Amino acid sequence: MLCSVGHGCHRATATPLCPRAALTFWWYNAAEMATHFSTSAGESPHSEVETAAPRVTLRNSFAHPYDSAIAAARTCYSSRIVAPEEITEKQRLTIGAATFYGGHHTVYQHAYFEFGLENVSRQFVWSFLHAHPFYNSEQQSQRYVRLDRARAYVPPASERFGPAERAIYERAVARAWEYYRELTALLQGDARAILADIWHLSSKSHAKRVQKVESQAEKRAIEVARYVLPVAAFTTLVHTLSGIVLHRLWRMQAASDTPTEARQVIEEMVARVREVDPQFFDRFDSGPMEDLPEWQQAHPTSDTNGEAFVRDFDARLAGRTSKLVDFSPRAPRSVAEAYRAVLGLTETDCPDAEAIDRLLNPARNTYRLETLNVGVHAPMMRALQHASYTFAKKISHTADSQDQRHRMVPGSRPLLVLTDTRQPDFITPMLMAGNAHAREVYERAMADAWAAKNELLDRGVPREFALYLLPSAKAIRLVESGSLLHLMHKWTMRTCFNAQEEIYRASMEEIQQLRSVQPELARYLGPPCHLRAGIASPICTEGSHFCGVKVWLDFPHIQRRI
Repeated sequence: MLCSVGHGCHRATATPLCPRAALTFWWYNAAEMATHFSTSAGESPHSEVETAAPRVTLRNSFAHPYDSAIAAARTCYSSRIVAPEEITEKQRLTIGAATFYGGHHTVYQHAYFEFGLENVSRQFVWSFLHAHPFYNSEQQSQRYVRLDRARAYVPPASERFGPAERAIYERAVARAWEYYRELTALLQGDARAILADIWHLSSKSHAKRVQKVESQAEKRAIEVARYVLPVAAFTTLVHTLSGIVLHRLWRMQAASDTPTEARQVIEEMVARVREVDPQFFDRFDSGPMEDLPEWQQAHPTSDTNGEAFVRDFDARLAGRTSKLVDFSPRAPRSVAEAYRAVLGLTETDCPDAEAIDRLLNPARNTYRLETLNVGVHAPMMRALQHASYTFAKKISHTADSQDQRHRMVPGSRPLLVLTDTRQPDFITPMLMAGNAHAREVYERAMADAWAAKNELLDRGVPREFALYLLPSAKAIRLVESGSLLHLMHKWTMRTCFNAQEEIYRASMEEIQQLRSVQPELARYLGPPCHLRAGIASPICTEGSHFCGVKVWLDFPHIQRRI
């Protein structure tokens, strides 16, 4: 069996690391370098899987979160602002119970907690921590951080996950990292050739430009090679949420594909808060829900129903990455009426076409040029909230982990334990598809990942644990909806050539479909450079991260090459 050792890690029998150890948070300059997690001298990076217990640190918090909540509740019925220091024991008891059990939870939203989370899986983050909109995270990037060491979540030992099963699991994780290294090397030359052409490199090019292309080529290769890494891969993040959201996570910790890991992490988060103020949780007896409706309402043969679900969903997509399945049929009219309501105009004063142009034309609406997303704060821009669109889409686990960060465009994502397939089901990125050797290695990596996962299932390992071996390329099928206001912000960010390629492709398809049903609303949609050209300077807002292509000259017809 592969041993689990290394910096910040321990064997299963070792003493767990102190959960209050300091979290070091690095800002990575993606424009200049790819950051490496290097293996210590004498360590082989090819033969070991490192694991560790989750490390949870409370970086910042309110000093008296519970009394602050009760003081906020009292302020609602007071002629002045009540201070936390004024709260009595009787008020803690009576007002606390009345607000919490009565559902008046906004008072518990004032207290915020900023956590440092280490040694948590990307599957847990995707399936649970980022599956709702009420949080903020800064997470280690797999696009720009090269992962030299195989660091991943390993399920706890149990009757159904013993030494033999752990050996299969760790071999699969280690093998995935070997494919990752091999593909990084195979793809770097292709990436370099494309980027050299984009940046017009020649023998006369300045050394700094050559160095920049070399650095970008490495990052592009890393970005694509990461598709083979298992969703068990560890990540690190700074995660901030309000007190009421932490209460909800405590209650709903079983509501994901990763209940065991979620329980472990959330218990540590709650423990850190209890160290600051035990009352914030101990005053209430709301324990975790276990018998969830999702498990009761699942298909009776969900163990074998994944393939049927995939066939049905893909048939409806009809070859698209994202398909418009529903929309507000009167959207142009509704948006125009809402705009006039804000400004007190009649239709005679401002016909529908004029209202829409005033809202969407960046030459007439300076809000469209703001890099600070002020849409919900701008009275007239809120008119765009009345047009809604729903898309069915299929993207990889790694792409959706970024896509779900657009929290105002929420999605209904699958429980993978209920939609698992025996056959490999994955997305192939563009750079991989263009290299025959790399694609052969990639497809072998996919086959190996599914074979290991299936072997564990056949040995009786719980699906929750076996699915950690799925690669980041795993296809995720979801339904996503948003108002035009929030979709417009997303499309502005994600039609930039620097955007993750699958999200870029989905966004381009979504705009094209909107253009086909409501062209008047799709006229001014595209990346920042498309909106700003001829109106504002700089045209590109990416600074030193400029993609090298003058997209604004031929958007939306220009083809993305990498």
